[in-house]
Amino acid sequence: MTNEHNHPKAWIRETVVFMTSQMFTLFGSSLVQYAILWYITLETKSGLMVTISAISGFLPAFILSPFAGVWADRYDRKKMIILSDIGIALATLILAFFLMAGFKALWLMFVLSAVRSIGSGVQMPAVNALLPQLVPKEKLTRVNGINYSLQSGLMLASPVASGALMSMTSLQNILFIDIVTAVIAVGIMILFLHVRPHEKALSKQEGGYFEDLKLGFSYIGGHAFILHFFVFFGITMFLVSPSAFLTPLQVTRTFNGTYWHLTVIEVVFFVGMLAGGGLMAAWGGLKNRIHTIALAGVLIGVGTLALGIVPSFWGYTLFLGLIGVSIPMYNTPSTVLIQETVDENYMGRVFGVMSMLSSAMMPLGMMFFGPVSDKVAIEWLMIATGVLIVFLSAGMILDGTLVAAGREKVTAALEPQMEHPEATEPDFESGPDDRL
Repeated sequence: MTNEHNHPKAWIRETVVFMTSQMFTLFGSSLVQYAILWYITLETKSGLMVTISAISGFLPAFILSPFAGVWADRYDRKKMIILSDIGIALATLILAFFLMAGFKALWLMFVLSAVRSIGSGVQMPAVNALLPQLVPKEKLTRVNGINYSLQSGLMLASPVASGALMSMTSLQNILFIDIVTAVIAVGIMILFLHVRPHEKALSKQEGGYFEDLKLGFSYIGGHAFILHFFVFFGITMFLVSPSAFLTPLQVTRTFNGTYWHLTVIEVVFFVGMLAGGGLMAAWGGLKNRIHTIALAGVLIGVGTLALGIVPSFWGYTLFLGLIGVSIPMYNTPSTVLIQETVDENYMGRVFGVMSMLSSAMMPLGMMFFGPVSDKVAIEWLMIATGVLIVFLSAGMILDGTLVAAGREKVTAALEPQMEHPEATEPDFESGPDDRL
């Protein structure tokens, strides 16, 4: 933790300031995200168009994430977050002017998604790597749980607000709301967040970007837990893509969905996420964090399977809510494990690769499942992927490396057994049982 204040509780103030700025960013981004998705879904009713939209929103982040991870390790993470917010706001403003001038072609929606994906790809490694600079390690689980609850609460309001705005005003006006929230978020970061850059950002940068990128991949390759976890994480991201992107299309086709139906499923999903985040903040999960992740994965799989079976809309929303509860149960211990195990000087690159996996596997899933959904009932896709997610998640507890890493105290034996010029040299003389 590199908070510059000496008071023992100063980290709380800085964390609240940081989270507040991120809430403004998230709210504006969510309004635009739902507006674009629903516009495309209801105007086209096409799985292919939804797929193109999804790829536009993830592919740029996939390409940039590894490099953004390097930047997050080399430079001041606070400044990176601010600059990416400003860049997204400027691009959104330009596109809003295009819409005001009467250009309303569908490809503009894809361009907007791609531009926002670029900003997200740059920002997310820095956001995830900055939080451990503010928060003591023993508080990370609780703070991440609270963060997910706050995000879920805002995203609970976002679809309601977006649905109401879409019925009352134009898309370009929603874009202007996003610009205003971005300005507020940047102002909060500049004026009120006081955090020293991490150690590597303060030192003279030696070597080039590609050398740092290579070191990052070598670090991951030599880190047994990170390597094993990323394999499970990547496959899971591929399998959850139908439940992540095709639910609005499924509701539109199966239940003759309108804006109202789409709003309801999003509200229920984020009520579930709100409850799940609160649960993780209060409970903290099972003693072994991998067991918590595996349990959450099984619940996500069961919920996805049910989405392909239940005949009523309200039954459908119930299981969507179960998936929502399970998301923070999966993401919170996953994030904390990485924040605890990874050397601070590699934190950005590891989170960059994690973002790259998410940005790659979900679009790959949509490239497969999206066109298939125009040939096969989405219900069958939900059933098949739900079963696979259950078996994959249950299989995590059979991986000894993951189970060992999931214990509450991380051992140096889990660090990569190779030398890196930037990392703190691990103590291999102590065995796992000495520190657990």
